Amino acid sequence: MDEDYKLAKWLNNELTAEELAEFKQNPDFALYEKIKENSARLKTPEFDQDKMLSNVVTTKKTTKVIKLKQNWLARIAAVLVIGLGLFFAYENNNVTYYGTNDVVPVIKLPDNSEVAINNNSEIKYQKWFWKNNRIIDLKGEAYFKVAKGKTFEVNTNLGKVTVLGTQFNVNSKDNTFEVTCYEGKVKVNYKNEELILTKGMQVSFENEAKIEGKTNLLKPNWTSNTIEMRFTNQMLQTIIADIEKTYNVKIKTNTIKTEQLFTGKIPSDNLEIALQIIASTYHLQIKKSSETSFELVKK
Repeated sequence: MDEDYKLAKWLNNELTAEELAEFKQNPDFALYEKIKENSARLKTPEFDQDKMLSNVVTTKKTTKVIKLKQNWLARIAAVLVIGLGLFFAYENNNVTYYGTNDVVPVIKLPDNSEVAINNNSEIKYQKWFWKNNRIIDLKGEAYFKVAKGKTFEVNTNLGKVTVLGTQFNVNSKDNTFEVTCYEGKVKVNYKNEELILTKGMQVSFENEAKIEGKTNLLKPNWTSNTIEMRFTNQMLQTIIADIEKTYNVKIKTNTIKTEQLFTGKIPSDNLEIALQIIASTYHLQIKKSSETSFELVKK
């Protein structure tokens, strides 16, 4: 049976029990059900039969009548219903999740991959069309645990990450684009540059400058909800970035070297002590501009 005609018969409840059972096996049946449900809510304008008759009587133009076969009428009806329902389907298709201060939300994607979303961050993807449009739009920072054998893309306003069965972190804020691979392999695209990261590798781009580094962590500190952050041979600029994200502050480091390595613990519940540890380790002075703005300078 022609698929369009079968769809039209289903819309008109004309399928036999055998035909209906077969039609339900269609991979798009769930989508048809949703469209049909939303289309049922549409309201059509009332038809004024007297006004229409008056217009026909007073019109002197010759009207050519075209007879359509029944199956073509059915096809047209199906197309109209789908067209009207697509608007409602599209509105319910885009899914957005946000990170909060209180807890790190972990979202399960349609392929069972998981995404943890950091504070002041969000992800968006198309739920219904995920199979053919495996793209996530990210604003801010998120940690991904990709289901084995699955692949998708993470798009940000600064760069793109392509993944296949891996665990990685993406941070895209202001002019900084940073990717860390904790397991497996990821492909990073930043403007005209493309590179591959494997386990323990990380790269960041800030104001056109590329900085490559390594990590021994199993996952990002911010996903743990613990009272301390642990670092092993991490560059100072990475430590500063984590402190800024944890406490939602801005720390200027324009006059100091930030490529120095750090190993140790930083509290995630006391900003003053966190800054003092950094300052004492690298012989720096803390200048406070406001409650959320600081600068580290040489003594």
